[in-house]
Amino acid sequence: MRVNPALEQMGTYPFVRLGEAKARLAAEGRTVIDFGVGEPREETPAFIRAALCAAVESEPVSVYPLAVGMPQLREAIAGWVGRRFGAPLDPDTEVVPTLGSKEAIYGLAQVVGRGRGAVAVTTPGYPVPERSAVIEGLDVLSLPLDGARGWLPDLDAVPWERLAILWLNSPGNPTGAVASVAFLEEAAARCRRHDVILACDEAYCELWFEGDPPPSALQVSDRRGLLAFHSLSKRSSMPGYRSGFVAGDRELIALLKRHRPTVGTAPQRFVQHASVAAWSDDAHVTEIRARYGAKREIVLPALRATGLEPVGGPASFFLWLRVPDDGDDAAFAARWLERGVVLAPGSYLGAGGEGHVRAALVPTLEECERAAELLAGE
Repeated sequence: MRVNPALEQMGTYPFVRLGEAKARLAAEGRTVIDFGVGEPREETPAFIRAALCAAVESEPVSVYPLAVGMPQLREAIAGWVGRRFGAPLDPDTEVVPTLGSKEAIYGLAQVVGRGRGAVAVTTPGYPVPERSAVIEGLDVLSLPLDGARGWLPDLDAVPWERLAILWLNSPGNPTGAVASVAFLEEAAARCRRHDVILACDEAYCELWFEGDPPPSALQVSDRRGLLAFHSLSKRSSMPGYRSGFVAGDRELIALLKRHRPTVGTAPQRFVQHASVAAWSDDAHVTEIRARYGAKREIVLPALRATGLEPVGGPASFFLWLRVPDDGDDAAFAARWLERGVVLAPGSYLGAGGEGHVRAALVPTLEECERAAELLAGE
């Protein structure tokens, strides 16, 4: 069978390996506390679930959702962006709802990348922008991150003349780093000068534990050539709903609207109704953030006690930690896996992640307390 050779080039998705390890332990009858994969496990707020159920009951005849999304959802998204970032959006021309942020991130290279050279991604980082570029036959240029630069890329090192897309991620996965508005302004200006699309993954922007709320690229003074990607998965504990949006340059949004009917990835209408409820309410987000903060207060000291050093930023629900003595991150994670605590090796997240582990604060508060006991028993 002839298949796309890029599939072989990419290899196994990194966190599939963690899943295989957990399945082995489960087969042995062992319980693990999983800080490895960043899947929220908080209860979806009751009012959001109620909105979804009401939407199902109100539409006994199921119809295909429009690719551009329901007008009331686009309006709710624009309302939230205005409240949260002070950035006005036209819901008709600058917003498109998506099936979560992952599919939209993956699909961007299909729309604007083919035949245009290279895609720049930050590393260590979320693997989807890189993997989508490889599938599209584009060159991938890695921009290394390190603590000396606050886990942000060096814009002077970007090979601008080759690029179609520059991907940024703030707050960062796995580092928790936050890009300032000044940094985003500079990145956007350079992208405009070189006819490069600036794509910003901002899925963790509602989770921060120190300082000011993380800003958005949508706050820059000129949004030409810019897209920001958001999701309800973390903000509202809705990972299974698969609901997010892309916003920014109206010409790029128009291109996405032309492309999306072909791939059919609009959220179901009942999910869109639930999403209207979620984007329209901010109080539940404060409660969710407080729960993650409580878990952070329990887990971080326990991880420190094992010799791990926190070296990341103040945001996202990830803890980015240096392994003692710059050790082998995979071996460190494997030792703790055998003790029942799952950590993600930094090397799973790309070059520059070596010697680090990532802990996602997604177990329940009770599980975090149990993990702290296990860590203290070392």
